[in-house]
Amino acid sequence: MTIIGVIGGGHVSKEIGELAKDVGRRIAESGAVLLCGGRGGVMEKACKGAKEAGGLTVGILPTTDPDDANPYVDVRIPTGMGFARNAIIAVASDALIAIGGRYGTLSEIAHALNLGKRVIGLRTWSLEQIDESGENFIPAKDAEEAVRLAVREATKSSRLQPQGSGRST
Repeated sequence: MTIIGVIGGGHVSKEIGELAKDVGRRIAESGAVLLCGGRGGVMEKACKGAKEAGGLTVGILPTTDPDDANPYVDVRIPTGMGFARNAIIAVASDALIAIGGRYGTLSEIAHALNLGKRVIGLRTWSLEQIDESGENFIPAKDAEEAVRLAVREATKSSRLQPQGSGRST
């Protein structure tokens, strides 16, 4: 099972919201599971797109209340960890797509890059100074390219998981 993390701001413009919804739909169509922070903004729009396409969505919530999830989250995982839950999203994802976002999104990107995960950037932070090789942070021009790259990178990373990592392939 491929798990694609979608990260981004809790408040978004209409344009970024539509982009997130398109990403969610394409993730579902690829057969991957969409994992996110479970709340509003990019997370809600991506989950909505995935649900409309028949996909499975998982939300790692910052609060202890599962009812804090947006209505498009199938599996609600309350953590009570606040922004610390961002590390869980990075660890649990095979690859991530960052859409827009602010400092919380930046922290998720940083966690993912520290773990050697691939992050596909879509109208988000510019990180060329951190990843000069372009191997781990890969900009995309649109939702189609972002999901194609994320699925490709997730497939590569799942083959590279060390034995005993706890992840089944």
